Amino acid sequence: MTVWVVVFTAMAVLVLVGIWLVGVANRLDRLHVRTDAAWAALDAALARRAVVARAVSGGIDPLAGDRLRVLADRAEHAARPDREPAENALTRELASVDRRCLPLTLVAELGDAEHRVVIARRVHGDAVRDTLAIRRRRPVRWLKLAGTAPSPQYLEIAEPSLAEDVARPAARVVLLDAAGRVLLFRGHDPARADEHYWFTPGGGVEPGEDLRSAALREVREETGMEFAPDSLTGPVWRRRVAFSFGGRSYDGEEWFYLARVPDGSTVDTSGFTEVEAATIAEHRWWSEPDLRATGDTVYPAQLAELLADLQPWDGTLRAVR
Repeated sequence: MTVWVVVFTAMAVLVLVGIWLVGVANRLDRLHVRTDAAWAALDAALARRAVVARAVSGGIDPLAGDRLRVLADRAEHAARPDREPAENALTRELASVDRRCLPLTLVAELGDAEHRVVIARRVHGDAVRDTLAIRRRRPVRWLKLAGTAPSPQYLEIAEPSLAEDVARPAARVVLLDAAGRVLLFRGHDPARADEHYWFTPGGGVEPGEDLRSAALREVREETGMEFAPDSLTGPVWRRRVAFSFGGRSYDGEEWFYLARVPDGSTVDTSGFTEVEAATIAEHRWWSEPDLRATGDTVYPAQLAELLADLQPWDGTLRAVR
């Protein structure tokens, strides 16, 4: 009887050990898949940064631009053992670029690319750490539970220094009705709910989107009005402004287009985002005399005097406040 107890106990232990080994092997397999996916995402983020860096090289001093272009190409095509020094060299060169001299759309593209590199690097690092922690256990090494899968490696690159101010290119539309009145929304900053101001329809340009497409999309979302691309005139104005919203600082560059609203059109705000619905209280059509007489804050600040220049527009792009 004692012998059978020992036999059954031994068999139970072997079954439990087998279950544990299968569980560890399956977990390792999942971790390797996760690590491979994280590396693919990091590789794609670094490749995108190289593409944006080449675009930046065309907007700076020619000598610095040539150097940046060479480093971007070298980083993009470097073999895995040479990837770290190549990417670090590109990071240092990008850090030396004076971004105030670049178009804000390009600054935003570069900032977005660098943010993606930071996030992808951290996700990849976490995946490598978790995989190596299992692979280094003695039973896993002794029984070769990792199989033939290569041991994952960290990519030791310095993270870009991310700017405190977020670059935000925006496309806005001066919508005029048949009477020459302009459509404005009244909104507020969530961090300062008691300070209201009036502004034109429009908003931030999404990555990969051009200004005209962004203007058409924003007008459609905020007013429900559809315009053909060639119905927008301009850009007629450009406004560079530093501002904060929701406790975050932005370096903004706004490009204004002109559009005339067909008779009978109505404003439909059902397409507002959650933030817009929470921060925009009303809308109304303003005449030039109304704008000159109001004591409310209106952006652009020169809107009253600028409206006359748009009827008709003389083709000059003006910097406004």
